Amino acid sequence: MAEPSNRRNERSSDRSDEGSGFIEKVVHINRCAKVVKGGRRFSFSALVVTGDQKGKIGIGFGKANEVSDAIKKATEDSKKDQIYINLRNNTIPHETVGRHGGGFITLKPASPGTGIIAGGGARAVLEAVGVKDVLAKSLGSSNPANVVKATIEALIGLRMADDIFRARGKRLAGQAAL
Repeated sequence: MAEPSNRRNERSSDRSDEGSGFIEKVVHINRCAKVVKGGRRFSFSALVVTGDQKGKIGIGFGKANEVSDAIKKATEDSKKDQIYINLRNNTIPHETVGRHGGGFITLKPASPGTGIIAGGGARAVLEAVGVKDVLAKSLGSSNPANVVKATIEALIGLRMADDIFRARGKRLAGQAAL
């Protein structure tokens, strides 16, 4: 028996591009109706997250009159501006907070085997970037676009310990002076 979905328009489907190593996740599909003389005209918009599960991530938004065309446009858009995220093993290096619009998200590193404790758009972003163990809490707006962008803002703010020490002119214990 299939489990009923609580979220009407939210979908998270996986697709792999042949040979490129990227996975794409459809986070949200929105249907818009325009009333015209002959009835209703429907158009669709899609929010897609694309990542290589090794630290690269991109988001895209596409609009079209067909769902498949909207997803294709969003996927192409997400591959244009890929960004690199600092990861440590299978988790994030430190706790971070991201904010975009009315959406806030808190990300905390987790011990191995915890998995991704996140929902909706945040889960799609974290899976696509390659994080395997993390705790996340979304606050404020539940709009999928705001949650996805807030998650990416939180991930952009991550820095490794050696980068912070180097910026401060210090050295880690066990390392020679820089």
